Amino acid sequence: MDGREEMNDNSNKIILDLCGGTGAWSKPYREAGYDTRVITLPEYDVMTYQPPENVYGILAAPPCTDFAGSGAQYWKQKDQDGRTIQSMAIVIRCMAIIAECSPAFWALENPVGRLRKWIGSPSLIFNPCDYGDAYTKKTLLWGKFHSPGKTPVTPEYYIDSKGNKYPPLWGKTGGKSARTKMLRSITPPGFARAFYEANR
Repeated sequence: MDGREEMNDNSNKIILDLCGGTGAWSKPYREAGYDTRVITLPEYDVMTYQPPENVYGILAAPPCTDFAGSGAQYWKQKDQDGRTIQSMAIVIRCMAIIAECSPAFWALENPVGRLRKWIGSPSLIFNPCDYGDAYTKKTLLWGKFHSPGKTPVTPEYYIDSKGNKYPPLWGKTGGKSARTKMLRSITPPGFARAFYEANR
């Protein structure tokens, strides 16, 4: 089977990339000819999105700002002002879409933090360097999927003027702007490709 025939075979397989941002996680599926739909603001709001029938796979990456352990000092304030509830509503909506679609595979991603307190132990814990991207950013994955095979590399680090070590992306994108958070949240390409290869 040549590449064109494989793409034609995949064209009727719908992949939903919920809260997908740039679509980096689902990119290998799109390149392989799957009917890939990135459900993300401003074009689509996952809270009101109604999924189609016969969804083949779902990737979900709900916003992590109110769950990540790196912001634990703000959790109490966020619990009190409603931000935690708003973010949990997005997680719950993603899970509701998954339950409604009952796809062949699904995965929900978030960094290390407190989400596991509410949805249980993850199915996979990984760093980008486990899949060929030379940096660390411990990530949790919940779901029903085949775990991708690892191709580990040695992580690289950025060292600031005070001698502190950071993954290269953090060194190049310091600050708290929306753009910085978006860049840090992009799914590493090595992992995206490995996940695709294991869940086709």
